[in-house]
Amino acid sequence: MTEKKLRKELTRIAKENFVTFETFEQRMSDSLDFIDVSVWGLEAAMKKAYELGLSEGMKEGGEK
Repeated sequence: MTEKKLRKELTRIAKENFVTFETFEQRMSDSLDFIDVSVWGLEAAMKKAYELGLSEGMKEGGEK
């Protein structure tokens, strides 16, 4: 998976789990760069990211 595709997929996962999430880009503002997240939302996002990595690894035969 390319870096651009990975960023897109991680952004999708974050937006699905964190209502206030907009971008991974640094905006130099505490109110924009730091968001409150629930532990269950964080857990769900981490599981989805893990599943994405697992499926990508299987597609590539475990090779990088």
